[in-house]
Amino acid sequence: MKGRHALIIGGSSGIGLATVKKLASHQCSISIVHRDRKQGVMELEETITQLRDEFRVSISNFNIDATNPEKISECITAIKDKGTPNFDVVLHAVSRGNLKPFIADGPKLTSQDLALTIEAMGTNLKLWLDELLASGMLSKGGKILTLTSEGNDKFWEGYGAVALAKSTLETLSKYLAIELAPKGITVNIIQAGVTDTPSLRLIPGSAELIEQSKKRNPYGRLTTPEDVANTVFLLAQPEASWINGSLIHVDGGEHLI
Repeated sequence: MKGRHALIIGGSSGIGLATVKKLASHQCSISIVHRDRKQGVMELEETITQLRDEFRVSISNFNIDATNPEKISECITAIKDKGTPNFDVVLHAVSRGNLKPFIADGPKLTSQDLALTIEAMGTNLKLWLDELLASGMLSKGGKILTLTSEGNDKFWEGYGAVALAKSTLETLSKYLAIELAPKGITVNIIQAGVTDTPSLRLIPGSAELIEQSKKRNPYGRLTTPEDVANTVFLLAQPEASWINGSLIHVDGGEHLI
């Protein structure tokens, strides 16, 4: 992937960070968008320094609110002003949502909770693509990848708002796959198995979900962020150009059981 450039939106932890490491190891230059406090920023910068030293790649990071339209526009402008090459790969890995039930005597989802979650994890990709296309920062032959989960098809406690957002993102991704095809750009959706990330640990009952998934998975383990990053790498190759609008399971066959 030497000479290619990736944009990882949500790249400071979990699947996003694993993808940064995987692509960097193959000499892909990377722009990371993330939202972290001071400690998180320091840890990410240490990782970036290690990757730069080890693989001799260009990596920049932008600590912004990836859901704010003005910040998105400013970020794309800043990237372009640096003389950064157009993006060959875009991974949308934003994780920001409300984890509450729809119906409860205590805290429950409000209309505002739903709207914020759907905007952050469902329609946010459209904001980024509008700016990238307007600035001419998407390469012909580019690969856009989004992330969904099994929580859309099976009940996970407190996951309803995120499931709605992910369903929205799946539909958006499929429509974009058709509308961007004339530009030579593909859009695909990765449905990872239950993956032990900081976001998973926030889901109510995550410990039970983890144990159930280990028992159900044919390989007896959870999906790792590295498993998903490996798939991003494969789908980023020119040879994957005829895969478009697809939902790809990355779970060792867990979805079959």
